[in-house]
Amino acid sequence: MKKKIKLTKQEKEIEDSLMSGKFIDIKKDELEEISQAIARRKKDAVLNIRINHEDLKSIKQKAKKLGIKYQTLISEVLHKIAL
Repeated sequence: MKKKIKLTKQEKEIEDSLMSGKFIDIKKDELEEISQAIARRKKDAVLNIRINHEDLKSIKQKAKKLGIKYQTLISEVLHKIAL
């Protein structure tokens, strides 16, 4: 079961517009902010690590409960630590 993401009012408007084929105009600075956010989230490096098999088992179980892939969970945790 995937976790349902709650959208903001603006995100919902954008989603509804995309589904209907309409688009919402945004300011140039908003577009730049969105572009930068996407660039920051781009996964462009590979990391190979060795961890305890019990830790990995636990991570996989937690990811399954959240409805996401375990690699995604690990990536998100590392991203939060990196900030």
